[in-house]
Amino acid sequence: MLYLKAVILGIIEGLTEFLPISSTGHLIIAGHFLDFNGAKAETFDIVIQLGAILAVIFLYKNTFIDLFFPNFSQEKKQKKFKGLYGIWLLFLTTLPGGILGLLSHHYIKKYLFSPYTVAWALGVGALFILTVEHFCPKHKIVDLNQITSKNAFLVGCFQCLALWPGFSRSAATILGGMLLGMQRKLAAKYSFLAAVPIMFAATFYDLLKNYSLFSINDFIILGIGFITSFISAWYAIKGFIYLLEKITLKPFAYYRLIVATLILLFIT
Repeated sequence: MLYLKAVILGIIEGLTEFLPISSTGHLIIAGHFLDFNGAKAETFDIVIQLGAILAVIFLYKNTFIDLFFPNFSQEKKQKKFKGLYGIWLLFLTTLPGGILGLLSHHYIKKYLFSPYTVAWALGVGALFILTVEHFCPKHKIVDLNQITSKNAFLVGCFQCLALWPGFSRSAATILGGMLLGMQRKLAAKYSFLAAVPIMFAATFYDLLKNYSLFSINDFIILGIGFITSFISAWYAIKGFIYLLEKITLKPFAYYRLIVATLILLFIT
């Protein structure tokens, strides 16, 4: 049963991590139904994010190659999303959430990892989506190369909202990017890229802190969750980018409101 639970949770993580519906929230709810709770379960939920992160790295491998192995033979003086400048932008986006997450990690796990708090986060996030979609300014930033240090840092400030499980890191960063003038599809792409450093940091921090909780057999279960998360995230990202060419984020807001209502009615 543990192997089956790992597969189910891995699929849920991969499908929801990069959609604006909160992977952590869905994993908490799924853990409630699967009777998969406690400190070990919470760490499992965080560690299998690595599979979803790997899917981003593979799908946007050329962008990451430009970050670490940039070609400086052309446009040397122009700021581009590559090399040290691109890494600097991702660092600025990671900084606010990293600091706040480190300071509040214990309290978040103690007080916010419950179906009740997730339901409220889903609802508040849904209203945020609908508000931004209605009042969002015209898109002036349509390319990664137009993103400035100020844009990157402010997106990172919005990312702090995701420390409330159920709000969604993807929703926070995409909406933050849109409010700053990014095209919806570009905001989503930058959200995916910005997920890599902060999710790596959160995953390894939690794993190192709770390493002693796991046995060899537990690491096999983690591996199963990792693989299923990678596969489902791959398809989720490609499907989401395709949908953003045709629809707004409003359907995801309605979905969040429905799920939040069901949680408050039947779980809490």
